[in-house]
Amino acid sequence: MIYLLINIILAIIPALALLIYFYNKDKQKKEPVSLILKVFIFGFLSVIPAVIIEMIFLEFIPEFSSIISIFIKAFIIAALVEEWIKLKTVTLTAFSNKYFDEITDGIVYTITASLGFALFENIFYSIGPASTLILRGVTAVPLHATASGIMGYYIGKSKFENPNLKYKGLAIAVLIHGLYDFFLFYGSWLALMIFPLLFISGTILSRLYKAALKEDRLTGRS
Repeated sequence: MIYLLINIILAIIPALALLIYFYNKDKQKKEPVSLILKVFIFGFLSVIPAVIIEMIFLEFIPEFSSIISIFIKAFIIAALVEEWIKLKTVTLTAFSNKYFDEITDGIVYTITASLGFALFENIFYSIGPASTLILRGVTAVPLHATASGIMGYYIGKSKFENPNLKYKGLAIAVLIHGLYDFFLFYGSWLALMIFPLLFISGTILSRLYKAALKEDRLTGRS
């Protein structure tokens, strides 16, 4: 029982730590905690439809050669389904809200939804060894935040510019998430490529966050 409790704590800490970090990063205009909590909860619950869709895909997509199967499972069954679910979570819970009034908000709310999603996954893995949760805490959870955060920048821009920009963000998020899963599914030395991938995607997100803050300032939104 104590072992499970420790694992659950290890499952929760990374998602909450990153949520607090990215929430505090937006120093120009804080989002209401109530809306953040709503998006987080819906992101948490969004794992359920994602799993159902993924199971349907696995049932009907035929087996191919190893490399093709890995590609389909990584980019379509995992990445596309999960990032699309996160996109829908944000558009259904926050996009039309009056407090979604900056490009930066797209990043904040999409990261919030993604960390809710990641938390559900981590709690599922809490029945396993603590080492798995620690590894997920420094790889899978940041992956969800960075890939979805980059998508969030384009979700934010889609509200004030071209509505189709959110699909550009979705494509980028699927690419990053898909590469991450592909490296892990393939295994061997290729699994080590997740670390430069996380570094590159984190760097991109940091630059887009700064760009969003600047754009919001210049347009008088913040």
